[in-house]
Amino acid sequence: MKELPPSERPYEKAEGRGVGTLGHAELLAIVLTSGRSGETALQIAQKILVKSDGLKGLLDMSPQELREIPGIGRVKAVRLLAAVELGQRAVADRRAEVRVQAQGPDDVIRHVEAAMRYLPREEFHVLLLDTRNRVIKTVRISQGGLAAAVIHPRDIFREAVKANAAAIVLVHNHPSGDSSPSQADIESTRKFTELGKMMGIPVLDHVIVGAESSSSFSRLGLC
Repeated sequence: MKELPPSERPYEKAEGRGVGTLGHAELLAIVLTSGRSGETALQIAQKILVKSDGLKGLLDMSPQELREIPGIGRVKAVRLLAAVELGQRAVADRRAEVRVQAQGPDDVIRHVEAAMRYLPREEFHVLLLDTRNRVIKTVRISQGGLAAAVIHPRDIFREAVKANAAAIVLVHNHPSGDSSPSQADIESTRKFTELGKMMGIPVLDHVIVGAESSSSFSRLGLC
């Protein structure tokens, strides 16, 4: 990347202005460290983003898929995926340090949407809350195919009892992108809500995360 003015080179730009000022391709170029004959690391990074359909697509790529891009070998492919994984773990660790308030749908959506919005498969999570509606932990209950996640009530409430949760919030994603609840979503939520009442662990809400929006059962009057 020596053909760029020093102030616009990713390394120098990061040092002078901060890593947060770099674009996606520039950050990837730093992770790559070098290009190949006739192609800079920045140009290869741009090709990666095209192939992955943006940064979010890197979450789903395998080393083999990355190696299909000219200039990406075994080491660079693993290095890229390791960087992505580190980023995800850093976010998870930060969230774990402070108990997030879940006083309403907006709090829940803010807490889960970044992690769940672009998942390729349907996943069902449960937020375990303390007596002040703070998130004790978030547990993934199931990971299904593209059609639906498979959930059993005992798996949900077992986790709630283990964590001594005072209440729970259900969350799942719709990989199709549409966050509208299906009839199956409505019926299963009704069942979980009734069980929660019986066990003294109320289901406060069920949030569905879609590609562009999220739905809240409590806001829709369904929970």
